Amino acid sequence: MVAVSIGHPDDVTLRAIRILREVDILASEVPNVTQELLMHHGIQATVTSYGPRNLREKAAVLLYRLQQGHDVAFVSDCGSPLIADPGHFLVAAAHAHNIRVVPVPGPSAIIAALTVAGFSCDSFYFLGHLPSASSRIAQYLNDSLRRNGPTVAFCAGSVVARILKILENISPRRSVAVAYDLTRPAEHIIRGTACEIREQLPPGHGREVTLILAGRDEAEWGDQGVRRAQSFSSRRIKTR
Repeated sequence: MVAVSIGHPDDVTLRAIRILREVDILASEVPNVTQELLMHHGIQATVTSYGPRNLREKAAVLLYRLQQGHDVAFVSDCGSPLIADPGHFLVAAAHAHNIRVVPVPGPSAIIAALTVAGFSCDSFYFLGHLPSASSRIAQYLNDSLRRNGPTVAFCAGSVVARILKILENISPRRSVAVAYDLTRPAEHIIRGTACEIREQLPPGHGREVTLILAGRDEAEWGDQGVRRAQSFSSRRIKTR
């Protein structure tokens, strides 16, 4: 299970590149995207599609190849495989047939976004992909607002403004961070309230957006902490 870059093609690890060169078969969620990565690194590989349909049948074919002694690498279109992506049928089948499953860790949009959001990350909750229906978005957000620790979710760029508008109505003062085009030249990380972020979103922002909602514990003391830090900084400037 090989993690690949989330945007910049050079973020893939040296170990991942070596494995992609050596395996007999490369199973990819989105083969054309994987082929672009392979071309960038000068890798020739036999690539087969895995997903989005007929996952059990495709897992059975790959399992047969594994049982015949072939080495198979599995990748998503970007980031770490299986995280809000298909693949668990294949992994479970391999375990059931005593076939070794090896993680090759690397980039993750979830971790990348959390590191720049400025929220406490001692623990966090991952929602996966937020739905597009407004009623379901509101339900997901209401549940997340009650959690301690930040909540991370993926959402389509076409609905992020609607999500922020719903959040603005539910909890107008809760801190949010939005990251899109991570590790690409057009990378943007915006932090503020839902209203503030919605006003800063440029037209045609990223296809896939990572949204981070501050936890209830941080909301209770976070604003006070920021004000104290600003006050402390102001006092230091005045005394110099």
